[in-house]
Amino acid sequence: MPIYAYKCSSCGVSKDILRKISDPPLTLCPACGSETLAKQVTAAGFQLKGSGWYVTDFKGGAAPSTAVPPVAPDAPSVTPAASPAPAATAPAASTTTGATT
Repeated sequence: MPIYAYKCSSCGVSKDILRKISDPPLTLCPACGSETLAKQVTAAGFQLKGSGWYVTDFKGGAAPSTAVPPVAPDAPSVTPAASPAPAATAPAASTTTGATT
């Protein structure tokens, strides 16, 4: 059950009260008895820290498959053309035979 913050606008008393979500808001001040008790907007009681939450963080099971979808039997089979080997851009080094003394 959540804790709600209430404040009376006539006497100024503020109080944190444990209530069900489905319960109607309180209006009767427990200190002065007037009908001026109002629910306040407060910050959440928890913080999410870290790099973030993703859809796959807490799921169990297998990873998505990377299989290629099947090709229809009447569709022509297309294979990528092989690219030619790159040409050498540097001139070939000449070698000499012979020993130096």
